[in-house]
Amino acid sequence: MILVTGATGAVGREVAGLLAARGPVRILARRPERVTVRGPEVDVVVGEYGDRRSLDRALRGVDAVFLVTNSPTEPDDERVAAAAVAADVRHLVKLSMMAVEEPGADDFITRLQRGNEQAVRESGVPWTFVRPRTFMSNTLSWAKGIASDGVVRALYGDSPVACVDPRDVAAVAVATLTGTGHEGQAYAVSGPEAITAREQTAHLSELLGRPLRFEELPLDRAREALLAKYPLPVAEAFLESAERQRAGAKAAVVPTVEELTGRPARTFRTWAADHAESFGGPGRAG
Repeated sequence: MILVTGATGAVGREVAGLLAARGPVRILARRPERVTVRGPEVDVVVGEYGDRRSLDRALRGVDAVFLVTNSPTEPDDERVAAAAVAADVRHLVKLSMMAVEEPGADDFITRLQRGNEQAVRESGVPWTFVRPRTFMSNTLSWAKGIASDGVVRALYGDSPVACVDPRDVAAVAVATLTGTGHEGQAYAVSGPEAITAREQTAHLSELLGRPLRFEELPLDRAREALLAKYPLPVAEAFLESAERQRAGAKAAVVPTVEELTGRPARTFRTWAADHAESFGGPGRAG
C-alpha cells in the first residue's frame, strides 16, 4: 500500500491518479471532500500532519509514502518521517524543489526545504527526493488577466525557465515509488526547454486564437501583489527567485523525465493545449 499526501495539489493529485490506476492507494486528506481521485481501490483517510493519531492510522500497513508539505512554520516533514519510522515504512518520496541543490539560492523557501530534506534524512526512513523546477501550471494565475483584457502581466518577461509539467513530476515520483533502487537518490526534474513568459504568452495566443499582450510588471507592483497573498518572507522569497531566473539560474534542462519514465518531458505548448479551457479556450483531454 502506498500513502499519498497533498492529493488536492497539482502533483499529488496526479500521483494519486496514476497509482489508483495500478492498484490500491491510500490518501491522507485534511479536507476529504476536495479529493477528486476516487474508486473502489482508493482509501481516503481524514487527518493532518499535526495529529499523530491520524498519521498513525493513515500509515498502518503502508509500504511507501509520497510526501508533500507547504507550511512555512510547522515541522510537518519531521512529523511524518517520525511516524513513518514507527510504522516501519520502507520508502518515503518527498516532493522538494530544484533550488535546494543550487548554492546561489538562499531565499526563505529554499532554506526551509533544505531543512525539511535534512529532517527526513536524519529520521532514518529510506528516502528519495523529487526536486522539480517551476511548474507550468503556475501560469494559470494569468487566466484572469487574459479573460478580462487579453494581457499577461508578470515580472521579467525575457527571463528563461525550464518549467515542468506537474504530470511529468508525478510520473517521476510514481516511478520512484513503484520501482527499485531509488532510495538515497535526489532527482532534479525539468521540462524539455527553457522558455520565457513572453514566449509562453505567444503560445497561449496561438492556442486560444486571439491576440494576447505581455506587460512586464514593475518590481514594486509585483511585490505589492505578492504581499497581498503571502507573508513577507514568502513574498520576498518569490522575488529573490525571480531575480535568480532573470540571471539565468533556472534555464538548465535535465533528462530525468525521460530517464525514469521512458518518454520525453512535455513542452509548455503541450501543457497549455491540454489546459486551454482554463484560459478561456476550447478544452481537450490531457
